[in-house]
Amino acid sequence: MRRNYCPSPATSATWADLDAHLLNQLQRGCTALGLEPDAGQQASLLAYLELLLKWNSAYNLTAVRDPGQMVTRHLLDSLAIAPHFKGGNAIDVGTGAGLPGVPMAILFPQRQFSLLDSNGKKTRFLFQVKTALRLDNMRVHHARVESFRAPEPYDAVLSRAFTSLEEMVAGCNHLLAPGGCFLAMKGAYPTGELAALDPAYTVRAVHVLAVPGLDEQRHLVELIMRNRGETR
Repeated sequence: MRRNYCPSPATSATWADLDAHLLNQLQRGCTALGLEPDAGQQASLLAYLELLLKWNSAYNLTAVRDPGQMVTRHLLDSLAIAPHFKGGNAIDVGTGAGLPGVPMAILFPQRQFSLLDSNGKKTRFLFQVKTALRLDNMRVHHARVESFRAPEPYDAVLSRAFTSLEEMVAGCNHLLAPGGCFLAMKGAYPTGELAALDPAYTVRAVHVLAVPGLDEQRHLVELIMRNRGETR
């Protein structure tokens, strides 16, 4: 069972001063997204950001260094896909610093998430996140996606700024369960990528995402395997 993260006495005064402001920003953003994380989940989301800030100075995990921007560009951007997420288990491929996998694992403790990345520094950070936040529903895997073999296939394969749609389905097809879907987070509408998509796959939906506080385009592409005999 996931337990709430308890900050250590060594938590800096600077972070403590920021915490109330960031919590308010997170709460307002979640409300705008139609989400209702409880107090423990909110604390865990901010604790994740605190760990990200701490480790970023040595591991260069993200180019975003302002805590307020991290709430917008990392937490709320990741959580914006939550209304469209279905299924019992998912894998976040090329997860990097754990986006969207960590926020989703915090929001959905009853579902199982695997976070996959080939960068050892990033997976070491994610192991620390898993331990510190006691995320029992999260697994961390250090491997390349094409060589990773899961014990069982996934209902959803997630990606955020990972690769093109064409390369995603080609490289991750072995991870998808029958009837499962790919969920690819994109910026601008990926017209060219959709046109280049393998005809074995079909677009179930392209959702326009509105990330609170972010004046940039965001889209979520849902892809599924085309039924045999089905044409475009």
